[in-house]
Amino acid sequence: MLRLIFLIVVGVLALSFFGISLQSIINSPAGQQNFGYLWHLVLIFWNWILDLLHWVLGFIASIKA
Repeated sequence: MLRLIFLIVVGVLALSFFGISLQSIINSPAGQQNFGYLWHLVLIFWNWILDLLHWVLGFIASIKA
């Protein structure tokens, strides 16, 4: 966890060094669309994991019954 925080801080410092503003990227229309698309993909993956877990638990319950 500490390693992840360190990498994020180093990444932000590197972006700052090259003059890239995270705020302008996030607030831009293209940035909003990209983050929206990534969030959509995360939700699809999350729902797939939940469906798989539901199927596995149902399968286990049917074996025990």
